Amino acid sequence: MSGPNARWGEPVEVTFPDSGSQKVTGPFEALVHLTENWPAQQGADFVRARSACRGAIAGHRSIDEARQAFEAAAEEARRQFDARRH
Repeated sequence: MSGPNARWGEPVEVTFPDSGSQKVTGPFEALVHLTENWPAQQGADFVRARSACRGAIAGHRSIDEARQAFEAAAEEARRQFDARRH
């Protein structure tokens, strides 16, 4: 099922040093995080995740695609943060 109220079977937990740990339950929440308080709003995975979440909300993409893209964007953001620290 996709659409604005779609939920993942299990939440995705994202943890960033500046904002702590948060559980994201579906593509709509993921899109809010990506657009409002994401620590690294650049990179290919970030762009793909934003697009996949928008597509899932609109019903054009699966919520599983959105979840995978969001998880990849979270990993990308962690790598970018770690690279800046060193």
